[in-house]
Amino acid sequence: MSLTALRRAIGTDSPAVSPDASTLGAMGSLYMGICIRAIAATMVLATGTLASTASAGVWSVTNLHPAGSTFSEAVGVRGGQQVGYATVGGQNRASLWSGTAASWVDLNPGGSSQSVASGVDGGQQAGYATVGGQNHASLWSGTAASWVDLNPTGLLESYAWGVGGGQQAGLANVGGEDHASLWSGTADSWVDLNPAGSYGSYAVGVSGGQQVGTVYVDGEDHASLWSGTAASWVDLNPGGSSQSVAYGVDGGQQVGFAYVGGQFRASLWSGTSASWVDLDPVGSLGSYAVGVIGGQQVGQTVVVGGQTHASLWSGTAASWVDLGAFLPVDFSDSRAESIWSDASFTYVAGAGHNTVTGRDEALLWTQAIPEPSAAALLGLGGLFAATRRWRSN
Repeated sequence: MSLTALRRAIGTDSPAVSPDASTLGAMGSLYMGICIRAIAATMVLATGTLASTASAGVWSVTNLHPAGSTFSEAVGVRGGQQVGYATVGGQNRASLWSGTAASWVDLNPGGSSQSVASGVDGGQQAGYATVGGQNHASLWSGTAASWVDLNPTGLLESYAWGVGGGQQAGLANVGGEDHASLWSGTADSWVDLNPAGSYGSYAVGVSGGQQVGTVYVDGEDHASLWSGTAASWVDLNPGGSSQSVAYGVDGGQQVGFAYVGGQFRASLWSGTSASWVDLDPVGSLGSYAVGVIGGQQVGQTVVVGGQTHASLWSGTAASWVDLGAFLPVDFSDSRAESIWSDASFTYVAGAGHNTVTGRDEALLWTQAIPEPSAAALLGLGGLFAATRRWRSN
């Protein structure tokens, strides 16, 4: 989940909802410090040009914004479902879609004053709901009535940001300090991932038994990787970076950003700090990556003129694709928050600013996965024939 989405989710960057003291206090100085620095970075002026790769292909865009909402954002996508939140009646409501605006499902549980869903996997949705003035990590299975309160016993507040493989990742406020947290579907399953000696951390993404996020180290945020325990913590902060955060994880890859050379740079790792790959396109004013699957990464790039554009990469800065270029002309800024692929299509969830309606609206980008070319099929046929010959000898 991106800094933009995190800010909007708790009300610090939404035109419809103002933050209350308890919400801001729960996130603590760790989180707010990152936000302030990120906002400052996007204000830097620079010159240059950005060139999107020619192999982008054609992307169609579906507007998921539900009727009656004044603001919406899709934050997660997987298994034919999209999650995020929509502002209805001045209240953020955890939201679920199945590919169209008309499919919108309001997940806000009874008794909750606001809620956000930020991750989806296996028919489960993770996020938080505000109950009794406190934010509680939450889990749903497709309906408001299915809501499960993940807040650990004895703790005031918690948030779940990601879900994958039956696990939920987020943070819990422990003694006034944010601790990266992991659940397995119940409040009692809570695991404190905060490494020994650290005084602040949070987890954002989870997949394949790995969790990513950040740990506060020597006064700076370090992109971090866990494998289910605090002791498993791996510091991903690359050399030369003063701060970094990891947001997404899949198939042994982690994505996020690193602050290098005075600029936020979309980043890719493969399990170690030394594996760091700078995805920031030439001419960018700053970027970050949020989601990853099957060797593709998505996020946001600040382009010349200060606009933010939803972005796609395939492992290198040169592979950058401007997804904002596929939006209707009425849209200006955009951001990509999550990516998922099935056998036929690749899906990217996010949001864009509609200049006609004057609001941000949840969006879903879709691209057909091309059929193998005839040459590739002939090559595979030759490979299979060679394999048969080898086996027969």
